[in-house]
Amino acid sequence: MILMNDIIREGHPTLRERSAEVTFPLSEQDKQLASELLEYVIHSQDDAIAEKYGLRAGIGLAAPQVNQPKRMFALHIEQENDKDLSFVAINPRIVSHSVEQTYLSTGEGCLSVDREVEGFVPRYARITIKAFDAEGNEFKKRLKGLPAIAFQHELDHLNGIMFYDHIDAKEPYKDIPGASPFERE
Repeated sequence: MILMNDIIREGHPTLRERSAEVTFPLSEQDKQLASELLEYVIHSQDDAIAEKYGLRAGIGLAAPQVNQPKRMFALHIEQENDKDLSFVAINPRIVSHSVEQTYLSTGEGCLSVDREVEGFVPRYARITIKAFDAEGNEFKKRLKGLPAIAFQHELDHLNGIMFYDHIDAKEPYKDIPGASPFERE
């Protein structure tokens, strides 16, 4: 089980590396990693489990954040329609995206960043992605809103990019042309 002590923090060199492609079939270690990444984000959103193990809530966790520079991450987002978005993405990529951009009006956070970072992080409003599951099956999804933002945040981790790299240092809240804010409930 991944705990907060297993998550590396900003300044660690692995967070700035481009992660390596994962080969199939997955090794037992990679299957375990995929399972534990997803387990963390699910457990971190369960108040009782999070309190018991001291987990910070998160909707995504990438392998580099646990010092494993591999192209793999997990997302778990509870949605109103009872169709939770919950998956592991291995060797993920964006195959198309909207011209329109969006950003979280409250800013983004990260399990590897222990401080508040103010500012807007521009992201594509809609994306089409392809990735592989732990069994080696390729899948394709269209994402918008929070799932699209979270996917791009985690994909950045695989490329050695931190969310605050996208924030304008001089004007963190400057208007982003062609972007509409996304409001979290």
